[in-house]
Amino acid sequence: MLTAVAMFSLMDTAMKVLSATYPAMQVTALRSLSSLPLVCAYIGYRGKFGGIFNIRWPLQLLRGVLGIGMLTSFAYALKFLPLADTYAIFFIAPALITALSVFILKEKVDGRQWGAIIVGLIGVLVVLRPEGTSFISVAGLAVLGSAACYAVSAIASRILSRTDANEHIMFWLLVMMAIGSLIFVQDQWVPIRRQDWLVIVALAVTGFLGQLAITVAFSRGKASTVAPFEYSALAWGVAIDWLLWKTLPDAYTLVGAAIIIASGIYLVRREAVHAEAEHP
Repeated sequence: MLTAVAMFSLMDTAMKVLSATYPAMQVTALRSLSSLPLVCAYIGYRGKFGGIFNIRWPLQLLRGVLGIGMLTSFAYALKFLPLADTYAIFFIAPALITALSVFILKEKVDGRQWGAIIVGLIGVLVVLRPEGTSFISVAGLAVLGSAACYAVSAIASRILSRTDANEHIMFWLLVMMAIGSLIFVQDQWVPIRRQDWLVIVALAVTGFLGQLAITVAFSRGKASTVAPFEYSALAWGVAIDWLLWKTLPDAYTLVGAAIIIASGIYLVRREAVHAEAEHP
């Protein structure tokens, strides 16, 4: 899990670098297209191409739409926010998944879990700077929107995993995100600069390795033990922000992140089953 988080943090760094030059929707397209060859090679190696069209199309299409919204909102936020701030707000996703599971999957959530969800939301408000005009920024709302898309996608993934292979879920998510984002961004496409191709390769490789690592982590370890290590992303965010952009999180971000992480760890340890879904 620590390896997965490291890879995803480097992937998000590549997205942040690209988002400074290219539209957020184009970053989504580049993320999807660059990863597809590696995913296809992996599926071929595993011999899982059989029955790849025998899937639950409505839910797969829904995840494709959610994936576009998730990645595009995330890329937009990265253009304006440091990695640490973006991660701190996005950490609310486990609480949203728990809340949504009540209404969609009819799972039981007790009073303590609802309390943890509320505490997590309070932590998000702290990160969003409760100080007048800067209270709610468009970038901050974009991260919340990305987390909401991720949460709904995770619920859909739980349902899909009952009938569809994990490799097929991953493949069709990337295909649908690539096609959809290309359609939306065709009129705003910015030609790829030569110096950015190395960043795009890094985006593909780190995203692919991160997905493999997180799959291995949850297949070999208990979710309640493995999942809390996802929060090590904040340390990576702080380090990368300082090394590349010479910025550090302020007190609001650190306090809010601590509240959200405490809430998330409590919810993960109360959950019997962890929802594995695509990381942004």
